[in-house]
Amino acid sequence: MHGGAGKNRFMTEASYSLRATARQLFQLRPATPGRWRTALRSAVCMGMPIFVGWMAGDTPAGLMAAIGGFTSMYGGGRPYLSRARLLAVVALMLGAALSVGLLVGGHPALVVLSVALTAMLATWLSNALQIGAPGAYMFVLAIATGTALPAEHLSWQHAGALVFAGGAFSWLVHMSGALFRPRSPEKNAVVAAADAVADYLAAAGSEESSRTRRQAAFALHQAWAALVSQQPLPARPGSVLVRLREINRELHLRFADAMAKEIRGQALPDAWLDEVRAMGERARNPGRDEVPDGDSSVVPLGHPGALAAIVDALQPGAHPRRVIVRVGVAAVVAGGLGTIFQLDRAYWVVAAAVLMLHQGLDWQRMFQRSIERTVGTWVGLLVAGLVVVLHPQGPWLALTVAALQFTIQMLVWRNYAIAVVFITGLAMTIASGGQALDDPAGYLIARGVDTLAGCVIALLVYRLVPPRAARAALPDQLAITLRAVAATVPFIAAGEVTTPAAKDARRHLLRSTFTLKETYDMAVASSRRQRLSADRAWPAIAATERLAYRTLSVCWSLQRLGKPASLQSAQSMFGATGEHDLQSALELLVAATHGNEPCPVLPPLPAVLEAEVLDVRECLCGEATVTANAG
Repeated sequence: MHGGAGKNRFMTEASYSLRATARQLFQLRPATPGRWRTALRSAVCMGMPIFVGWMAGDTPAGLMAAIGGFTSMYGGGRPYLSRARLLAVVALMLGAALSVGLLVGGHPALVVLSVALTAMLATWLSNALQIGAPGAYMFVLAIATGTALPAEHLSWQHAGALVFAGGAFSWLVHMSGALFRPRSPEKNAVVAAADAVADYLAAAGSEESSRTRRQAAFALHQAWAALVSQQPLPARPGSVLVRLREINRELHLRFADAMAKEIRGQALPDAWLDEVRAMGERARNPGRDEVPDGDSSVVPLGHPGALAAIVDALQPGAHPRRVIVRVGVAAVVAGGLGTIFQLDRAYWVVAAAVLMLHQGLDWQRMFQRSIERTVGTWVGLLVAGLVVVLHPQGPWLALTVAALQFTIQMLVWRNYAIAVVFITGLAMTIASGGQALDDPAGYLIARGVDTLAGCVIALLVYRLVPPRAARAALPDQLAITLRAVAATVPFIAAGEVTTPAAKDARRHLLRSTFTLKETYDMAVASSRRQRLSADRAWPAIAATERLAYRTLSVCWSLQRLGKPASLQSAQSMFGATGEHDLQSALELLVAATHGNEPCPVLPPLPAVLEAEVLDVRECLCGEATVTANAG
């Protein structure tokens, strides 16, 4: 019976995914303002190396350098100093990956091993460091392409240098904006956060509330990353960066307040929406009077640092580790099958499989993406066939590649399936090395079959290495976040929130809160059973997020006061037994997260976090909150 039920559940989920995919396959989402600038920049970075190669009398070398042009696809929206470092690393990694591909080409076992290891390493670092789309895919494509690229006249050192040169050109183009608007990425991030919070305030209590709440949380997270984590240098007192941090902190606190009121079913004050919109206007043009003297020391913790993120990604039970395992298994299976069946360019199978898996998407989105990729590829073979038949050379080849890349960048965020049509044409053009093909039809059909095989392998591997069930993951993460709050309380009670140990506790709390949100989002987008579990857990999750944000905001407030005022404030907030009582209450709530313990009666709580702790208790238990001092 269990087998039949499992089969029926799988068929139901597949049917649900097919219906969702069919609805979105031809849906054209709204265009992103100013997207044409990004698309034009990327087109120039891809087309110019080919034109230079033609001028130098070596078009294949220009096509090789154009692979480095993929560097332009990374770093969008990052602050310029952070972008400079990221793009330099990307250019080096693309050159190194292609060089390794050329070195191992002709040795099937080494090809499979090298591609699999590169896929796992690139997935690990890309996801942990959040480098953004296209993530690990381009590095895998670079090494896989190098194993079969028709460029016999180039040594691996020469080829790697050409790719890096193309990346260096992309670096210059990508960084040119720093000359005119050096803080525009940070301003845009805070403005986007203000717009997202305003949308949430306007939608609170409606059917759109859940969607806008998630978007606001994500936008605030992105803004903190731009303002803190992605800042290589400390901020100068009174600088634009400090003023933007203060505006974003106000947005974050207003978002937490609004979320708490919505959870309690209370109406939001009309003035809040106007305040948030005013914050967005201030972020567009932050004035010198935005931050009082002394506020430059208030530095939010932002996203965890690079080393912490890399280590966390490999922790037992961590979602990134499962993604890395999936990618490695899929790369080995796809490469092995390509070797066994002696496919001419087996790297297409590997690339398609890795593309489906490297982002760690849930089943529904990955299923949809695989359908879009397959359908788009087969339709795109017509575009690729036209390019192959026309066989453009010299400046026409450069113009063709640039036009395809421009079209891709304009469409990829609006409709992935349509963008894949042109992605296929671009990939076929570069992979051919600018040479005429003996059997164009066979070459194109093989690429379609390879893509289909890669997508099928990715789906099968996902089923073999599924995500943790929400019924287990969400209670565990709730407990972790509550323990992180408890670990921060002693520093608040002592008024010492800026010591190294206190900052470590605050960072851990922030990381736990981010992970709790990510765990919930993954459950919502998974099977129906997991969605139901997530929906039931949402009130407790939202209340715990509110408690975490409130705890962090208390830390920020104490940090702003400085010594000895912070110590006096902490003593007034907690009194003689407040810290002990709060710790005891949090321990009882941790025990209640899995629903195996009776709903606890909490001790009297200090006023500073009382409302938030009681909210968590009520949401966990689903009943009126009771405390030891209740009458």
